[in-house]
Amino acid sequence: MCPIAYRLRSSRVLVFDGDPLYSEQIVSIVDDDESIRHATDSLVRSFRRRTFVFASAEEFLQSGKLAETSCLISDIMMPGMSGIEMHERMLALGYAPPTIFITAFPAADLKAKAMANGALAVLEKPIDADAIAHWLGVAMG
Repeated sequence: MCPIAYRLRSSRVLVFDGDPLYSEQIVSIVDDDESIRHATDSLVRSFRRRTFVFASAEEFLQSGKLAETSCLISDIMMPGMSGIEMHERMLALGYAPPTIFITAFPAADLKAKAMANGALAVLEKPIDADAIAHWLGVAMG
């Protein structure tokens, strides 16, 4: 049996070569709060999912990674472009990955707008690991 090699392909992607249980699907995580971004990244990777992480909606949209994203986890309230605005821009560009929004400000109108635009779920921070596991399972099988 070949040992599993862990290597960084770039500063944002951890690749688990040789691990047949590690998903090839990619979860992109967008959050302006560094601690939340890294905690969410660590949680998602603990479910054996590959990740890309971004500090802003603009960074994600300019990354060239939209087509590779199998599922998006994004904060709603961020400086500059909001998560909902980013999602609308993605839809206009023809990209519609299953999207899980996370927010510390669970206003009913924001949740309604996100869901009306096709979001899979809107979850309140702090993030519940079981909820993320459930919605990732729904989104990615």
